Amino acid sequence: MRTTRVSITAAILLAVTAGGSAAASNVSATHAYIQANYALAKVGVARVPAVQAKVAQLDASLSQRCPGAGKGAPELEVTQPLSHEVVAALWSITYGANARPIAAFVAKTKHLRWSNGRLTRIVSRYAASLHEMATLPLPNICEDVRSFVASGFRTPPPAIVALVEHAESIELEPAPARLLAPYERGSDRAVLAKTETLEAKLEEQEFSLGQTDWLEILGTLGLPQ
Repeated sequence: MRTTRVSITAAILLAVTAGGSAAASNVSATHAYIQANYALAKVGVARVPAVQAKVAQLDASLSQRCPGAGKGAPELEVTQPLSHEVVAALWSITYGANARPIAAFVAKTKHLRWSNGRLTRIVSRYAASLHEMATLPLPNICEDVRSFVASGFRTPPPAIVALVEHAESIELEPAPARLLAPYERGSDRAVLAKTETLEAKLEEQEFSLGQTDWLEILGTLGLPQ
């Protein structure tokens, strides 16, 4: 009986210790993730002017190398990969300009683990998706548009179709606040709120500026929307 009681006590102590370690790990991982995501969002907002300057350089280059190259392209589905290629190019510039802070975010979050497996998977996928966006190649738009024109507007370059499909399949889903909430401590909630404000600002700017940039470049190329 004494041996049995000792065994039960030891098992209880182990369970309590394991539970305490898991709780501490959850709190530590949450704090690290929130800090890393805040730093990334802050840099993203700060670099919007630099990104816009790079987009302007691309448009200027296209206006010199292949102005109106796609003139006459039909407003049909067959032309869509070319217009979507411009979107992929804008993403390549935007996320490529933030490649270094994205790499820092990936390094800080890749080893984070939670007892909530879903949260761990979301953070892991988010980091991987950011890396994919940051390494999207900048396509040779002039060459691709000329190739499309040479086909009689019948065949978009296969590589472009593949690039567009890949880029559009990447989902950027940060960790939901409701999953992080149980493990927040200290200033975590306030920092998370700041991050969400910055992310909302980035999304708004990406939509408004991105839409304008897209239309301007399509106009430079002579391609329909």
